Amino acid sequence: MEHKDFCVIVFESTHFAIAAESLLKEKAYKIEIIPTPREITASCGLSIRFEAQLSNEVQREMKDGNIGIKGIYQMIKTEKGRGFKPIP
Repeated sequence: MEHKDFCVIVFESTHFAIAAESLLKEKAYKIEIIPTPREITASCGLSIRFEAQLSNEVQREMKDGNIGIKGIYQMIKTEKGRGFKPIP
């Protein structure tokens, strides 16, 4: 059985993470700053979590705002744990 899924943006640097947080909050997106999950990458220590259905919009905001990201990953919690898949 699947539970609510969400996405995580992984950034090129902490600078980009902070800039993205400011941009998304200014536009009233419901986001949360979280430590970057080790299962995804060991790069920038901060990531932004948001609801999966907003992935296209958030991806566009990152591009339009020239925010350097390493990727966006969909994280799905299941009874067996969690899984990750990159969003192209």
